[in-house]
Amino acid sequence: MPIAVTWDHVHLRSPDPEATATWLRDILGGEIVRAPGRIDVNLGGARIFIAPLEGDSAVSPPPPHPHQGLDHFGLTVKDIDAAAAEIKAKGVTLTREPTTIRPGVRICFIRGPEGISIELLERDKKYT
Repeated sequence: MPIAVTWDHVHLRSPDPEATATWLRDILGGEIVRAPGRIDVNLGGARIFIAPLEGDSAVSPPPPHPHQGLDHFGLTVKDIDAAAAEIKAKGVTLTREPTTIRPGVRICFIRGPEGISIELLERDKKYT
C-alpha cells in the first residue's frame, strides 16, 4: 500500500525573511504568520517557512535556468492576463509572458524574492 502524503510546507532561506514575507503578502496575497523566532506565510493553501541565513554563512546564488533539482513552484490564478498585468504594475519581473502551452492551460513565470522562479497557471476546467 502506498504511503499517504499531503503537502505541509515549502522552506525558503532568505537574508531578509521579513522582506521576503512582505513580498509574498503584497504581490501574491499571502498571509504573514508570526511565531517566536520565525515568520511564515500562508499562500494558496500551503505554508511557506522563511528561515534567515545564519551569521556569515556562505550561500550559493540561485542557479541559472534550467537546472537539476527544484526548478520552481506553481500557483493557480483565475485570469492569468489580469494577474500578470497586476503583478507587472507592482514592479515584478515576468521571466515568461502569459502564453498557452496546451489547450486549456496558460502560464507565465515571475521572478520572486531571492531569484525564486514562480509559475502562475490558469487552467480551463473543461480540459482537466
